Amino acid sequence: MWFAAVLLALAGPCFADIPSGTATPAPYYVFQHVVYQNDGGMPDNRAYFGRILHHIAAHIAATDGKVEIRVVNFAAGVTMFQMARTDEDLRTQIDALRAKGVKFLVCRNTLNGMGLKVEDLYGVKAEDVVPSGVAEIARLQGLGFVYVHP
Repeated sequence: MWFAAVLLALAGPCFADIPSGTATPAPYYVFQHVVYQNDGGMPDNRAYFGRILHHIAAHIAATDGKVEIRVVNFAAGVTMFQMARTDEDLRTQIDALRAKGVKFLVCRNTLNGMGLKVEDLYGVKAEDVVPSGVAEIARLQGLGFVYVHP
C-alpha cells in the first residue's frame, strides 16, 4: 500500500500541467525516431499483422506525423509481405503507411532461410533488404531510434 502512495506522489507532478478534463496541450510530442519489430504473431499472423499496422497508423496520427518509423521484418514477420500479394486489406494498409513515410525493412537471413526472393514479397525492393533483422534493430537503436515490439 505504501508503494502505491509513493508512486502516486511521484506521478502527481507529471500531471500538474494538464488540468483534468482538458485537451492535451499542443505540441505534446516532439519528433520521434522509432523502430518497430515485426517477427510475426503466431498462431494468427494475419490478425497480428492487422494490429501492428493499425498501431503504426495510430502512432503517426497521435504524433501528427512527427515521427520517423522503420519496421524491421524478420522470421514469420516476412510472411506479411507474402500474404499481401493476395490480401487487398494488407496491401492497402502497407501502402498507406508507406505513403506516410514508413520504411519496411526485410531481413536477408530470413529470406535465405525461407528460400524467398525479393520478387516473392509484395512491394519489397532490393534496397529494403538488410543483412540481419536483429542487427538492424540494434543499429537503429544505436542511432537513437526507440524500440517498439507490440
